[in-house]
Amino acid sequence: MTSSPFISRAFSRRAVLRGAGCTMALPWLESVSAMADTPTAGDFPKRFAVMFLGCGINEDHWSATGQGADMKLSKTLMPLDPLKQKINVIDGLYVKTLTNEGIHPGQTGSLLSGMPITKGAIIHSGVSVDQVIASHVGQDSPQTSLVLACEQPMTGYHETNFSLAYSSHLSWQTPDSPVPVEVYPALAWDSLFDNRGSLLNLSVLDRVKDRAKTLSTKISASDRAKMDEYLTSVREVEKRVEVMRKGMNDAQDKAGSRPVATMDRPASGLPEDLRDHAKLMCDIIAIAFQTNKTKVASLIISRDLSAMYYPFLGVKAGHHAASHANNNDDYEKISRFHVEQFAYLASRLDSMKEGDGTVLDHSCLMFLSNMWIGRKHDNFRLPLVLAGGLGGTLQTGRTLDYLKESEDKRKMCSLYLSLMDRYGIKQDAFGDATERLERI
Repeated sequence: MTSSPFISRAFSRRAVLRGAGCTMALPWLESVSAMADTPTAGDFPKRFAVMFLGCGINEDHWSATGQGADMKLSKTLMPLDPLKQKINVIDGLYVKTLTNEGIHPGQTGSLLSGMPITKGAIIHSGVSVDQVIASHVGQDSPQTSLVLACEQPMTGYHETNFSLAYSSHLSWQTPDSPVPVEVYPALAWDSLFDNRGSLLNLSVLDRVKDRAKTLSTKISASDRAKMDEYLTSVREVEKRVEVMRKGMNDAQDKAGSRPVATMDRPASGLPEDLRDHAKLMCDIIAIAFQTNKTKVASLIISRDLSAMYYPFLGVKAGHHAASHANNNDDYEKISRFHVEQFAYLASRLDSMKEGDGTVLDHSCLMFLSNMWIGRKHDNFRLPLVLAGGLGGTLQTGRTLDYLKESEDKRKMCSLYLSLMDRYGIKQDAFGDATERLERI
């Protein structure tokens, strides 16, 4: 395989399993690349993912101090403690164009683009940073990006006359068109592995087993163990997908003329337990990154104005209602649950060896919300965590505080410009920013 400008030298040398309608890039195997030059961190593909929590956090328990091994994380951020040398906790950034625009959709509509949004029937935002990155790095992947959610998008308008589409979508392909979110794990899985028609009843591993068997005779024992572990993990996720596929199919059969999207879970075929849904979506992203099915992903676990419930946390109120008392213990539990999902995805990627590092080391994961204090609808600073070192181009293990900087020095879009530089995307301006973020 020859390299294109969009294919790293290291990734182009990876073993690939092919079967009926399916191609799977294997994890990094030392014996496959034994004849090649020793790769550097810059040889591996750089991935990007965003995870979103709507309605803010409990500000009393969201803080970090110190650097590296000495970093001290607050209660809500504690799930990230094992990864603290691979994260950056950033405080004080905001999207200026979304302040003083009204609550909820007016605080969410261009979170990843920083562009002004419009009221009324015609939605207009800006191309989001994830889609800019996807258009640049996704050309050698089967899917340019994976856009997922655990909650159906809303329709109609908010009392502020902003479309509820702004509250339901993060990723925008064009200024007038958000990328549709996929809420069903089975359909997300099918899109990655070209599952159609008769192939829906055939395991992905069955489709590539002959190639896997042949390859296993040509690689080292350690690589064989690594490949077996990887294939087992794929099959484990696939089994969980199939359980949820049954629920999805049953819902479609029972819905009749009623749109399935309007049905409550679990009647809609979505898992009643958000823990199962969120974990599976994270696993799908992790496998998509590891197999080079895509390099860019976003996941909305609970959207803005979320109707999600958390009985497993002992919280009675729904997400949005709970956010109006966001400084109590119940909303802290909700916030920490979302950080746990981010930590889970980061840990999964960190367990995937790639050269001398891990998939996380070659990625950037971003956790953020559309506001700071839900009870005040305050979005003049936003909770933000980055995980991963982007192939050694992004220093980690830091707490960065921009609260005392001038407004022009704490723009979220300045961060986006800085991150895009590391993907080889050079722009003079993005959203409301013309300068890179200092210290990042």
